[in-house]
Amino acid sequence: MTKHINIHQATEVLRNLYRGFQASRVILTANKYGIFDHVQSPKTAKEIAKAVRADARALEILLDAVTSLGFLQKSGSKYKNTPLSDALLVQGKPFYQGDALRHADSLYQNWSGLDKVVKTVRPYHKADNHASFIKAMHNMAILKARKIVQSIDLRGVKTVLDLGGGPGTYAMEFARKGAAVTLFDFAETIRIARNIVGKSGVKNIKYLPGNFKLDSIGKNYDLIFISQILHAYSDADCRKLMLKCAKALNPGGRIVIQEFRIAEDRAHPAPAALFSINMLVNTAGGRSYTPVEMKNWLVGAGLKNVKIKPIGDNVLVYAKNEV
Repeated sequence: MTKHINIHQATEVLRNLYRGFQASRVILTANKYGIFDHVQSPKTAKEIAKAVRADARALEILLDAVTSLGFLQKSGSKYKNTPLSDALLVQGKPFYQGDALRHADSLYQNWSGLDKVVKTVRPYHKADNHASFIKAMHNMAILKARKIVQSIDLRGVKTVLDLGGGPGTYAMEFARKGAAVTLFDFAETIRIARNIVGKSGVKNIKYLPGNFKLDSIGKNYDLIFISQILHAYSDADCRKLMLKCAKALNPGGRIVIQEFRIAEDRAHPAPAALFSINMLVNTAGGRSYTPVEMKNWLVGAGLKNVKIKPIGDNVLVYAKNEV
């Protein structure tokens, strides 16, 4: 069997995979200590250690590892951000991703229980920080929300429901297009969204706290946008939710689902297949769903004219309430 592969290259591929946690742990730890906020100008390891209350020797080893990954530059004994870390990991910058890393740190701990979950099928919650999760969603959505909303035909759309809208990133983009937007999510999430939206100056968003499995989601919507939430629920829950959403649409109204793009074999591409593991570890019945599965939910809810549109690593699935 080995004669058909380059064993040295194959071993290197395998080694990079099982050692992947090393680089991940280094960058997550640096972010946890706020290193990048302290090195916008050159500083020594001793100076940084004092600022973040860490051991100077240990921190120097960490800083050297961060440098090797391209997130710091070192000159003599001093460290400074690279353009990459300055743009993405300094608080207050427009495309700050530090909250996403904090959320990833929580997931890292939960993923350590994967071997147990495969046997018990019970979520493994070793770490859970809801505020970091919602802020992480904003970090990630801010990179693509405007492009996604611009890709949706909003002619005739006056009322939008952002269902499970999290930090309000997409709600703000719909509102900027002139729609009256309702953001529906859990009360604790709404509190975070109000703060984020408040800083943006966007006004035409109202908030509806609740649990969409149990509570009313309102009615008379021209568009219901469901972004990156269905993967957290079982197939049965998603079917029920589509029925509920269909009843909340105006005649001619539409549902637009955004989810990770996964092939019908559910094994490709790797990011979506790995995300299913994330849902296995963290939820009671979620996983990545294929476009055909989502289409079947919508058709089962009586909606028509279903369209599937790949967009980057994601897919948009559209359906219409035809009368």
